[in-house]
Amino acid sequence: MVLTVLLQAQTTFHQPSYFVPVFVGMFVAGAIAWLVAAVLGFARARAFGPSARWFSLGAVSLLLFHLQFLAVAFGVLTNDNGLVFNILAFFNFFILLAAVCAIMGFIRLTSPR
Repeated sequence: MVLTVLLQAQTTFHQPSYFVPVFVGMFVAGAIAWLVAAVLGFARARAFGPSARWFSLGAVSLLLFHLQFLAVAFGVLTNDNGLVFNILAFFNFFILLAAVCAIMGFIRLTSPR
């Protein structure tokens, strides 16, 4: 009896007014920062060796992770559940790829030229 009473209780949530501007601002700032990191990394890779190239590939992976958010939002707005769940199934792939690139960058960083 207590369980049914708890399930029937309704709670309301009021979204803070600052949520959307903060979320969008941090999203755009993060995407721009990873784009700058990737461009600078590839531009400086010749001077600093292969470790910089690996870190740049990690930055590109995190930029692609940001693009996945846009693809999921597009799928949600168009009510295309197939697209949304296909993207969400591999949502952490680019995070994993960026971690592997960072590990390779640190491995290359410690090896002498």
